[in-house]
Amino acid sequence: MIPYLPASTIHDTLIIGGGPGGLTAAIYLRRFRRNIILVDKGNSRLGWIPVTHNYPGFPDGIHGQELLGKLRAQLKRYDGEAIQGEVTRLVREDGCFVAAHDGGEIRARTVLLATGIADTGMPIERFLEAVACGAVRLCPVCDGFDVLDQKIAVVTSATNPVGHALFMRTFSADVMLFERGAEALVDQADRQRLLEAGVRYIASPLRGVTMSERMTPLLHTDDGECYQSDVLYPMLGETARSDLAASLGAETSACMELQVDAHQQTSVEGLYAIGDVAQGLNQISVAAGQAAIAATRIHHVLPYHFRERPI
Repeated sequence: MIPYLPASTIHDTLIIGGGPGGLTAAIYLRRFRRNIILVDKGNSRLGWIPVTHNYPGFPDGIHGQELLGKLRAQLKRYDGEAIQGEVTRLVREDGCFVAAHDGGEIRARTVLLATGIADTGMPIERFLEAVACGAVRLCPVCDGFDVLDQKIAVVTSATNPVGHALFMRTFSADVMLFERGAEALVDQADRQRLLEAGVRYIASPLRGVTMSERMTPLLHTDDGECYQSDVLYPMLGETARSDLAASLGAETSACMELQVDAHQQTSVEGLYAIGDVAQGLNQISVAAGQAAIAATRIHHVLPYHFRERPI
C-alpha cells in the first residue's frame, strides 16, 4: 500500500489529460471523495470527431466536443474541474510524484496518464476541416458503418498494410488501397488477397491529398494520376504521448504505448495509464472502461478517508 502523506498540498491523484478517459477517471475519483487535480492541454482527439455513433446511450450520435462538455459538466457536479495547462516534467520525490507545469509544481500520491496519441502522416489539404465534415476519417472501427456504400480510399500502414482495406470492404463494394511511400508495403500474397476481395490496389505511391470544391478527397500519385473518393482513411502513423512515464522507467511497446496490468498500472508503482496512451483498442468506450478500472484501484490502494459523523 502506498504510504499516506498528510500534507495538504499533496493530492491523492494527478490526472494528466482531459479527454474522455481522464474526465471519466476524475468523475469516479471525485465520487470516491478523493482529492484530485486534472491538468488538460486541450488537444483531445475526441474534439475532432463530428459525430460518434459508437458511444453508448446516444442513439443519434453525439459530437465529440458536446460529449467532452457533458463530461466536464458531470465532473463539475462533484466539485471537480480541468485546469488548462501542460505537464512538462514528472519525477518521484520524497515518496510522491512531483509534476512541473505552467502554474508551478503539483504533488500527488498517484498519477493517472490519459495523454492519448500524436498523429503523424502525409500532407492533407484542409485537414481539420476535412475531418470535421467527415471527408477524412481516422478510425475504421469507429465509423465504418457510417460510410456504408460510399467510395472509400484507404492508405497502407506499416503494421497492417491491407487489413484496413479488407475491413472497409465489408462496408462498401468500392474500396481503393494506396501505397504510402516509394517502398511498397503490399507483397504479392497480399495483392492476391486484395484481388479476391475486390479491392482496387493503386501501386504508384501517394504524393498528397487535396480537397475538391465539394470537400471530397482527391488523391494524387507519383505517376501523375488523380483519384477521387467520397471518404479517405489515411491511417496516420501514431506515437503515444508517453514521454512522462518513460522518463520514470515505465515499460512501453509498439508506438510507445504503455504496458499496463489488469488494473491499468504501468511498471512504475502508483503510475496508471488509460486510453490511447496505453496498450489496447483505441475507442472512447474502452478509455471510459479503463478509467473506471484504474480509478477504483487507485481508491483501494490509497488510505481511506473515513467520513466523520455529522454533529
